[in-house]
Amino acid sequence: MSDPAAVNSMFARIARRYDAANRLLSGGMDIWWRHRLVRAVRRAAPTDVLDLATGSGDTAFALCRGLPAGTRITGMDFCQPMLDEAGKKKRRGVRRGRAAYGAITFRQGDGMALPLAHASFDTVTISFGLRNMADRHRSLSEMHRVLRPGGHVFVLEFSQPWRCIRPLYYFYLRHLLPRIAGLVTGDRAAYDYLHQTLAAFPARPAMEEELRRAGFAHVRSRGLTCGIVALHRGTRAAA
Repeated sequence: MSDPAAVNSMFARIARRYDAANRLLSGGMDIWWRHRLVRAVRRAAPTDVLDLATGSGDTAFALCRGLPAGTRITGMDFCQPMLDEAGKKKRRGVRRGRAAYGAITFRQGDGMALPLAHASFDTVTISFGLRNMADRHRSLSEMHRVLRPGGHVFVLEFSQPWRCIRPLYYFYLRHLLPRIAGLVTGDRAAYDYLHQTLAAFPARPAMEEELRRAGFAHVRSRGLTCGIVALHRGTRAAA
């Protein structure tokens, strides 16, 4: 399990260089992964979306660009420096003509005790944040609580890749990624932590079972990029 105080401190330290590190370390694939998430969310036709562990807001902004005008989007994170970066990007976007960005709301909140009313959203998304929760079941249960009956959860997260590429993939995570990230962010320790959380995160079938235990129905998932990432989906049963 992740220590919340340590995770908060780590993301606060790397907030200013977080986006640049993501682009570089994923080879730009993080943009494609979010595109697949947005495409899945669009099919659900939500009106109120909570983007949990929103960080610097990349998923919230992608949802804003990809969903119909008028869709209400709330980005929530417990790390204020990351939310500060999201706020800067929002203001820059509005100045550059993306007026819709002005409608995105960013709020601070703990993913294991959401400061939100029951049944207040029809979609919850979380991208690369679930593995940082100290208690995944509690966080998933909170997502279930704030969803309206018939609402959907979408979890975009790293997974266990195809067996044939695992040796190369884990060599990259263990030896190359922390060094490159250390040069970009000045904080190699943060990306040593990334390797540890990836190695311990459940594969798709186990993650699907965790969603079911949290109360979600119609659970399914799809592997992306040789299984390195998975997009999970579940539904809160209609009343």
